[in-house]
Amino acid sequence: MKVIYRSLASYNSVMNFLNLLRQAERQNASMLCVGLDPEPAKFPLAFKGDASKIYDFCAAIVDATADLVSAFKPQIAYFAAHRAEDQLERLMAHMRRAAPGVPIILDAKRGDIGSTAEQYAHEAFERYGADAVTLSPFMGFDTIQPYLKYHGKGAFLLCRTSNPGGDDFQNQRLAGVAGEPRLYEHIAQLAQGPWNLNGQLGLVVGATYPAEIERVRALAPTLPLLIPGVGAQGGDALATVRAGWREAGPIIVNSSRAVLYASSGADFASAARQEALKTRAMLQAAKR
Repeated sequence: MKVIYRSLASYNSVMNFLNLLRQAERQNASMLCVGLDPEPAKFPLAFKGDASKIYDFCAAIVDATADLVSAFKPQIAYFAAHRAEDQLERLMAHMRRAAPGVPIILDAKRGDIGSTAEQYAHEAFERYGADAVTLSPFMGFDTIQPYLKYHGKGAFLLCRTSNPGGDDFQNQRLAGVAGEPRLYEHIAQLAQGPWNLNGQLGLVVGATYPAEIERVRALAPTLPLLIPGVGAQGGDALATVRAGWREAGPIIVNSSRAVLYASSGADFASAARQEALKTRAMLQAAKR
């Protein structure tokens, strides 16, 4: 496998996040993203309840699935809650060694502005060396701008999330905007258009709403879509791919718990691989 170095200094307009993603999708014949959401209480018996084993557990999952995925997505809260940020740093380094062609999306959902946002961007891209990060755009473009200074890095904006409470805001119409789009539609239009200064943006759209995925794809035909909710959350993989995947617009379909906790025994890594194989095949078969 050709090694792709992803330090900040080595990034350029040729090897940016989107190119890295497309290369991983082709190389591994995959749209699957494995989410790394380590919960020690759910670990296999040998590690169960031991937060000091977060790195060991996640590294084993990475090693078992590295050739089956288009991305990995560590969720920062699962590490921070157990004072395991140092283990996350080790894991990020391990992923760059073990899966150098697979992009890493840091799931942080940051949503602040100004100097605070600059620090969050520094954390994601310089401390952890992520290739992309998830963001909440609801404070406006000021929230996004500091991340766009890191040319070649990606930023996924929450757009139409998979939780039922997403209707409280995302599905409401904006009376003062031309055409009265729903809020999630407006975010998609901004991300495809004026906010996407350097081609760095993508959108988060939940797999539990395939009709909304299709609508977002119509409004943002070329943006990468990060789609959580397949697997334990009940999203329909077939409907998800048919709604979102296009030649011009890649999708990254995330599965976390179904892969991570496929077995509670010593075979947890091999069981995770089998689950990832099954999910990857299902997603590939759904392509139009």
